[in-house]
Amino acid sequence: MGDVADEALSSAPMEEERVPDAEQMSLARRLRQPRTIISIAIPLVIIGFFVALNGEALAKVPGLILAANPWLILAAFAVFYAGFPLRGLRWAVLLRGTGLRIGVKDSTEIILLSWLVNCVVPAKLGDVYRAYLLKINSVASLSRTFGTVFIERVLDLFGIAILGIAAGYWSFRDGLPPAIQVVFGIGVVVVVVLAVGLLTMRNFGRRIIVALSFLPHGVLELYDRFEQGVFGALKARQLPVLGALTGTIWMTESLRLYLVVQALGFEDVTLGLSGAVFVALIASLLTAVPLSPAGLGIVEAGVVGVLTVAYGVPLPEATAIALLDRVISVFSVIVVGSIAYFFSSKPRGLGHIGETPDPLSATSAA
Repeated sequence: MGDVADEALSSAPMEEERVPDAEQMSLARRLRQPRTIISIAIPLVIIGFFVALNGEALAKVPGLILAANPWLILAAFAVFYAGFPLRGLRWAVLLRGTGLRIGVKDSTEIILLSWLVNCVVPAKLGDVYRAYLLKINSVASLSRTFGTVFIERVLDLFGIAILGIAAGYWSFRDGLPPAIQVVFGIGVVVVVVLAVGLLTMRNFGRRIIVALSFLPHGVLELYDRFEQGVFGALKARQLPVLGALTGTIWMTESLRLYLVVQALGFEDVTLGLSGAVFVALIASLLTAVPLSPAGLGIVEAGVVGVLTVAYGVPLPEATAIALLDRVISVFSVIVVGSIAYFFSSKPRGLGHIGETPDPLSATSAA
């Protein structure tokens, strides 16, 4: 944040943030909303229509999945869930940069609960729920926490784009299909847009908000907290650690898909590790589309499309890979996350997180 923003934050106390009440953030309430029901129903109808059109070919899919190697499937589960403590550690590092100390256990638990919400509710509301859980269990500023979640998502997009381009070039080193060239172009655009956006926010963000004089004064204060969360969390000395954690996290996603392919044991599928990295990162990017919970229908179509078009995988085998991978990355999160939700004290605000209060947050805690 610029000097003007720093002076504003240090010289005047922040107004209280309005925190959503428990009923507003209730998962049961969200599940009953028509928007949620429609966002689940429409992809299911589309998937059903696709299955009806390709019924003969897809009839083999259940048998292919049941014949999978159970030990390799367990290994895929283990690798996938190993990514959660890594995500928890990364978020704890980001939060520490804003002045809030949080244990990896607490940050991992909150992230798992937020993933549960993302798997059953559309529009990436799990990210909002994550900030809410930290707010009601600590002295953290809600908008500053949003800043750390935002920069974490930016790190993820950087990681997906860079690793995806590298894996794609290696996987298609004999020649890039036209469709993959388009994907690469999108990846480059994503990296450039993110970089320009961060630079603009860092140097001109507050000035832009001030120039929009019609906005309420409280918006500027919320933006100050948000920007402090973004750039306070992203300290230069932490970049190597954050970069290493981000790369490792996305390699767990890729290794999960690789183990799924190996578990299915298709003789005519030669995806390789680089191909698994590329396909897994494409799937992860598609989950960001906020039209359905966890990208339901969109991710499956994208994975099957890339496998069949770019790698020549037959439709039944590609569908089996996509479905088994989603059982691990979505259905299991619903099961494990629901158990965690039932036993966790954090949805009730009884977590008592934070060893050392953030002096900036303490003045504005609700």
